[in-house]
Amino acid sequence: MVIRTLTERMFKHLRKWFVTHLFGRSRQRARLVSKDGRCNIEFGNVDVQSRFIFFVDIWTTVLDLKWRYKMTVFITAFLGSWFLFSLLWYVVAYVHKDLPEFYPPDNHTPCVENVNGMTSAFLFSLETQVTIGYGFRFVTEQCATAIFLLVFQSILGVIINSFMCGAILAKISRPKKRAKTITFSKTAVISKRGGKLCLLIRVANLRKSLLIGGHIYGKLLKTTITPEGETIILDQTNINFVVDTGNENLFFISPLTIYHVIDHHSPFFHMAAETLPQQDFELVVFLDGTVESTSATCQVRTSYVPEEVLWGYRFVPIVSKTKEGKYRVDFHNFGKTVEVETPHCAMCLYNEKDTRARMKRSYDNPNFVLSEVDETVDTQM
Repeated sequence: MVIRTLTERMFKHLRKWFVTHLFGRSRQRARLVSKDGRCNIEFGNVDVQSRFIFFVDIWTTVLDLKWRYKMTVFITAFLGSWFLFSLLWYVVAYVHKDLPEFYPPDNHTPCVENVNGMTSAFLFSLETQVTIGYGFRFVTEQCATAIFLLVFQSILGVIINSFMCGAILAKISRPKKRAKTITFSKTAVISKRGGKLCLLIRVANLRKSLLIGGHIYGKLLKTTITPEGETIILDQTNINFVVDTGNENLFFISPLTIYHVIDHHSPFFHMAAETLPQQDFELVVFLDGTVESTSATCQVRTSYVPEEVLWGYRFVPIVSKTKEGKYRVDFHNFGKTVEVETPHCAMCLYNEKDTRARMKRSYDNPNFVLSEVDETVDTQM
């Protein structure tokens, strides 16, 4: 009997391995959200007029740029402004005939001292905008145009510095980076918890700083057809995830196992262990919270397809207590699962419970009539 059980388990694991590694590669499911939370979506046939809306909200556009594009914009903004104003300073010197090719007299007072060409004009523009300080080259009171240009470049330089430095600082401190230290288990499991069939997911905070006011929820994405015949590709269904204390204000100091109860209102209620791999859905899980150190809100996302939902498994415990009285989290077992006895489907579990409940209850039969027997009647021999 033991050999038979071990053989069945071995064939079960082999079958699961072949399905995952061989057939799973040939049938890649389309994901809306990747495992690391990135959205797999693109916009096509966007009007040219609509594209200019991104330049109206230039701050968000710059923040959303990748680092290589952001640094390109950063360098281009400074070099471009320095070169543009160097041309203007050269024009001022040219119009006022301060350049050496005009052979100015000895008593000639230039608009800008020691601007003798394009190179010196660029150096003066650089010194003016970054406020390095004047020494060899400086503006005189001879030209009102030069004074106005000096004021204008100084103001514009402050604006460019504030915008670009603020954009880089905001990019570095964005809570998206904090979300990288929140990790979900690569697989979800379905097993019994508290006498109910539940879908369980494990989530952990890799930092000791808390995520305040955490709220966790899910969306089930699948293709549905309405009674009117309309096909909805990404139809969304709410999935309620809870821990033992609820789904809001999570005390997220150690890894949590969140679960969704598969009851009559759950979209997983009519699924079974055999039909789950053939389903076409994507479960997207969200975790919202506030970063304790910066008070910025962040959102962590991940998704699960049917191949990543294991029926009849539970997670291995990872929290233990050391001899020194500290609690230790072993992340080596964070995503490990063990096989446990689990009902074949949610409907089977509830039918079994209903049957047991009926057996404990008794019912009155209104058609039952008690007939009395007269024992005094003589029996003839």
